[in-house]
Amino acid sequence: MPSSSNGASSVELNAALQPLNWLLGTWESNEPGQGGFHSIKPFSYTEKLHFSHMGQPSMHFMFTATPEDSAKPSHRECGFIRMQPETNRVAFIIAQNSGLVEIEEGELTGKQLILKTRKLERISFAKEPHVQEISRVFHLRSDGKLEQTVSMTTDKQAPTQHVNITYIKTP
Repeated sequence: MPSSSNGASSVELNAALQPLNWLLGTWESNEPGQGGFHSIKPFSYTEKLHFSHMGQPSMHFMFTATPEDSAKPSHRECGFIRMQPETNRVAFIIAQNSGLVEIEEGELTGKQLILKTRKLERISFAKEPHVQEISRVFHLRSDGKLEQTVSMTTDKQAPTQHVNITYIKTP
């Protein structure tokens, strides 16, 4: 199905998703994001986000992260976003190339999404330490930039910020 310039489908956005219409389109990091965790050395990366829809009560997303010193992507997440109609409740259904599949749920307040793992599964041979919970915040700032902060809890570490990055919407 053809896409419009903002990355949305040419069909009308489902009414249930209207509160999230500010996410639609493609976002790219305007400067390297910063990441780290107790089990890995600090790193810088760039990331591209794409949010689209097909007129159904769900959005599709694809996130692709690339280390700053490489042209080869290192991390991908894709899935769907749903809103509970007539509420501010939001759910992300996410599959990661690391072998993690999760459902994050939370609330939309204005132009800020606060999400937390509700259910998480991993492949049987996933690398340790095992992620137990992910918290994610998306915030559309007053300067038009989108900011994302992700924190993780593993079976060996209390909640710790993992990444922080800002994006600009691309035409």
